[in-house]
Amino acid sequence: MTRKFLILGVFFLTAGAVTADDEVTPQAAQVDVQAPVESDAVTGPAGAAQEAPQESPQPQEPTKAATEAEPELPPLDPSKLRGMRSAAALVVEQQQERPLYAKNTDVPMPIASITKLMTAMVVLDAQLPLDEEITISKEDVDTLRGTRSKLKVGLNLTRRELLQLALMASENRAAAALARTYPGGVPAFIAAMNRKAEALDMMDSRFVDPTGLNSGNVATAQDLVKMVKASYDYELIREFTTTPSYAVELRKRRNLPFHNSNLLVRSKRWDIGLSKTGYIRDSGRCLVMQAKIAEQAVIIVLLDSWGKYTRIADANRIKRWIETSLAYKPHSS
Repeated sequence: MTRKFLILGVFFLTAGAVTADDEVTPQAAQVDVQAPVESDAVTGPAGAAQEAPQESPQPQEPTKAATEAEPELPPLDPSKLRGMRSAAALVVEQQQERPLYAKNTDVPMPIASITKLMTAMVVLDAQLPLDEEITISKEDVDTLRGTRSKLKVGLNLTRRELLQLALMASENRAAAALARTYPGGVPAFIAAMNRKAEALDMMDSRFVDPTGLNSGNVATAQDLVKMVKASYDYELIREFTTTPSYAVELRKRRNLPFHNSNLLVRSKRWDIGLSKTGYIRDSGRCLVMQAKIAEQAVIIVLLDSWGKYTRIADANRIKRWIETSLAYKPHSS
């Protein structure tokens, strides 16, 4: 059956089932992402999303995103970045790979759905046909934590759609289906994830499942900078992790909407090139991003934030710290 993608003009949520472990709530969607939000009183996850994908050729080797030459940042004073609530945090100048701020960067921690960046790289490296249809099966259902999903057993989606949902909506069944249909199945997929980590010199990282639901998926903040930088070389990963929303058209003109799990991708004050959130109880709230701040490309890693919105608040603190340190005045919109 031919599915059509409809680009959503406005952000909305339906009352459907929960699709992932780290999605936002309807209340969360209304939070002003231009300022830090400390409250974690709102509960109840919701879906994540993106715009409809355009037709693309078969998957290719990663190609580096075009970046303009940027002047080296002057030294910044980390003591002026106050109030950080993440247990581990790392901010790195992307081109020079120079740390600007570091906190507990060498401690391996559970990374939850940040895992899905590695999942996506392994899928794309295999150059499997993106237009191949895959059926969601009972094997893809989460029996470890019992997370729910909008993707019902028996639903047919293309590999491209599953990749899109895994990256933007943090859809666990999508990630599980991608691993299940990899040549050699899930065991071969996990082995490929760990080989990729070794190739990227992520020496303190380990992967045991493709979704991040297993707390055995661990990495240091230093290793995650390497993973984000490598992921940024894949055009589809950049696209899928940063577009706000899309809907899959089902039978009888029913739409299945998904929304990006990172509120900041909808903020006009942010220029985000790659984004991934994560959450399980063992990991706390996590966020990794590539972004341009004060016209400088940086990579941000935030792990084990204690409150529901503290990872967003910490990201905004980092943005203001860099802009203030450089006396940067954003262009008015």
